[in-house]
Amino acid sequence: MMQQEFEKLKLEALAAVKSAADINSLDELENKFLGRKNGKLTNLLKGLKDLPEKEKREVGPVANETKKAIEDLLAKKRNGLRAVQWGESLQNERVDVTQPALPPREQGHLHPITLIQNELEDLFISMGFMVLDGPELESDYYNFTAVNIPEDHPARDMQDTFYIKNHPDWVMRTHTSSMQVRAMQKFGAPLRCIIPGKCFRNEATDVRHEHTLSQIEVVVVDKDINFSHLKGMLELVAKHLYGKDTQLRLRPKFYPFVEPGVNGEVSCFICKGAGCRLCKQSGWLEIFGAGMIHPNVLKEGNIDPAKYQGLAIGFGLMRLVMLKYNIEDIRLFESGDMRFLEQF
Repeated sequence: MMQQEFEKLKLEALAAVKSAADINSLDELENKFLGRKNGKLTNLLKGLKDLPEKEKREVGPVANETKKAIEDLLAKKRNGLRAVQWGESLQNERVDVTQPALPPREQGHLHPITLIQNELEDLFISMGFMVLDGPELESDYYNFTAVNIPEDHPARDMQDTFYIKNHPDWVMRTHTSSMQVRAMQKFGAPLRCIIPGKCFRNEATDVRHEHTLSQIEVVVVDKDINFSHLKGMLELVAKHLYGKDTQLRLRPKFYPFVEPGVNGEVSCFICKGAGCRLCKQSGWLEIFGAGMIHPNVLKEGNIDPAKYQGLAIGFGLMRLVMLKYNIEDIRLFESGDMRFLEQF
């Protein structure tokens, strides 16, 4: 009697498998007949334990043959369905070599600031400098105190600095100089690095000023560093970007974190030195501040100023780009105007 039930189940299962139209249907049939919990064959096999020993020996081979027949047909059917699907997939993916060429995809543009930043990074890397990154949300200590800016300095006032509400010890960094001491503390001396990045100031915007600006900080700390190294590096950058005939001038200027300090200017590209609104009628554009690193800053970076000296340069990256590409209004950089960006 039990043998007949296995034969009947085998015929039912084989007929169902042969008529399966796709892989999903086949999976359902496999679970229906061979499922471990409620499969028809599984439930039938559970009844073997109640049979007499003699009948078990007779029914056992039939049960095994039934299971194997169903499994073999399932595997054969599955391979066949997969072959059909694979063939259809290849057919759908066939390339029509007679089709005309598709129009090229429109590509984006690197921002002009990115172009000059990459160019300067390559220049300094070729001289053995590291390229570092730093946080835009900075502590009051690294942004001001560590670089020798006293508590009563105007740069700390609300009109110049974006402070974080309810967190007076945190600011949006006002300059990349905040990374000077971080770099010294991490790498010690000797040190050669540049730090590109964005800075933020509570500025009234005009053709020369923006509240969001890009800078590149240059830091060198080593023995026997002097002002001639600083001047040579500034001339190298100016001539690299604008050609060997570029006019550069340095003028004394006070910065708390350097001593002595200078600002660097190049001749205005609009008026050629005659004076215009971009250069405020001076004929020159200030593009960087620089100087020899103040001993107090070296000490904050755990550097002995009796053994080591340092130089620091803060390039206004936007000014460098304006000179390079004859851009008259600094506000274009953050405008998102595609008519401007598509030129580069």
